[in-house]
Amino acid sequence: MENLSHTHWNDPHPYSESNKRLAAGILAIVLGPLGIHKFLLGYTIQGVLWLIVSIATFGILTALVGIIEGIIYLSKSDEEFYNTYQLHKKKWF
Repeated sequence: MENLSHTHWNDPHPYSESNKRLAAGILAIVLGPLGIHKFLLGYTIQGVLWLIVSIATFGILTALVGIIEGIIYLSKSDEEFYNTYQLHKKKWF
């Protein structure tokens, strides 16, 4: 008899239900200076720091870093993003 516990098509993945990769990546690229992607991921302190740096640099630095972070987010797989930024809470890059 075949062991059906190894079939992957029907196994729910925790990272697929609450993955915020696409939203965080797009927000980081489009609205980078506002730091909304940090707040979306639950990094409130980093979001506030992001806003302070944005005000101090007129949004130039945070816009550039936001684009870089957005590209990094979007280049990761769903599982890798979930494990890195949502499960293990890596706050920067």
